[in-house]
Amino acid sequence: MNDLNLTTPDGELATVSTPVLEALAANLRGQMLHAGDAGYDEARSVWNAMIDRRPGLIVRCLGASDVIAAVKFAREHKLLVAVRGGGHNIAGSAVCDGGLMIDLSLMKSVRVDKVARRAWVEPGAILADVDRETQAFGLAVPTGINSTTGIAGLTLGGGFGWTARKLGLTIDNLLSADVVTADGELVRASTTEHPDLFWALRGGGGNFGVVTAFEFKLHKLGPQVLSGLVVHPFDDAKSVLQQYRKALEDAPDELTCWTVMRKAPPLPFLPAQWHWKEVLVLAMCYCGELEAGEKATAALRAIGKPIVDVVGPNPFAGWQTAFDPLLQPGARNYWKSHDFIDLPDATIDILDNAIRTLPGPECEIFIGHVGGAAERVAADATAFPQRNSHFVMNVHARWREASMDRACIDWARGIYEATRPQAVGTAYINFMPADEADRVEAAYGGNYARLLEVKRKYDPDNVFRMNQNVRAKKASKAA
Repeated sequence: MNDLNLTTPDGELATVSTPVLEALAANLRGQMLHAGDAGYDEARSVWNAMIDRRPGLIVRCLGASDVIAAVKFAREHKLLVAVRGGGHNIAGSAVCDGGLMIDLSLMKSVRVDKVARRAWVEPGAILADVDRETQAFGLAVPTGINSTTGIAGLTLGGGFGWTARKLGLTIDNLLSADVVTADGELVRASTTEHPDLFWALRGGGGNFGVVTAFEFKLHKLGPQVLSGLVVHPFDDAKSVLQQYRKALEDAPDELTCWTVMRKAPPLPFLPAQWHWKEVLVLAMCYCGELEAGEKATAALRAIGKPIVDVVGPNPFAGWQTAFDPLLQPGARNYWKSHDFIDLPDATIDILDNAIRTLPGPECEIFIGHVGGAAERVAADATAFPQRNSHFVMNVHARWREASMDRACIDWARGIYEATRPQAVGTAYINFMPADEADRVEAAYGGNYARLLEVKRKYDPDNVFRMNQNVRAKKASKAA
């Protein structure tokens, strides 16, 4: 092993000697990698293929002691730090150039107490790991909709999916978290221990430390739910969206229905003449009794003249993987997102035009509806800012060739700007790309000032800055 020149947060180089590196390696249960080592390229690869960064050093942690060692090492040598959980973040903040990457992806344990209805989950677990363990006992924690998403990033950003309207956001079911803070101390955050940190972790992203374990409350669910897709011709999109908007006014908490607008992939249940034609999909899930679900979904399924309706009983863990084939790693991705309190006709008109000008066959626009139990939490109870019943639009540009970068990114940005007048200003930070650093304060709305206070207390030097960053400065001595 040779001396390494590693990058600092200011972009300068810090030389770390061979004996110091060897001492770190000897203190780890896990593995230390740098360029040229077997496994280095795999460890630095993330879901979004637009991100191609090369850390100067990667510490692949196996437990909290490794995380503590890595954080203390980074502080001692004043290194740029990135923290990887599942590596699914659109902004690619899991990886830095030249600095230290703390890789948690090998920490994947999920332990379930079926009697107490609790789960303890390590930060490298993905949603599929959590679903597999909890559904073995007919239990669930509310998570997202893509099973390869990391539980850590999803939770720290808020976390919503098919069950949020009934069971709340992922953070609403978080009971405690073990956190390595910027000074290398392991603390537990809960409503009674470090409650300010616990408040900030629930929606504030990775700004405050490295979570080494999550404790979640579990709920009875499944093993089967009523779920599936109703696919409409895109020529009917305006009418379908207007009726969809109306139908949701009376939807019970158990029912979630989102829309996806895109070119139809060659799904086996779609007639061949519709493959790669523009469609609007109503994707729905009822997390209650199947018979009640048939009644609750009836109004949505009666809209228009769909091409196919494949709503029926499905294993919940299987439904959680339904969109995985469209979201595999290896593609280039860029997202733009807004929150809307309602879905006005002006927005529908913009979306209608946007789908007719898709720059590539994998690009899509997703509209998620969040409310129910998630809205019955006070806006200042957690860092997550938007607790009203609302729609989340995610413009998802996805493509394969670098030559398409400009067309796809411009398409997404154009829709974002066109719909800005109808949006409310807040945003889901897990949907924000790397170029939206100037939007973070607005995204948190009235919760941002308190986030700053917590940042100043737990990370005044901004060690954890590879995220949608809350930029706190140290208070001056005069202050």
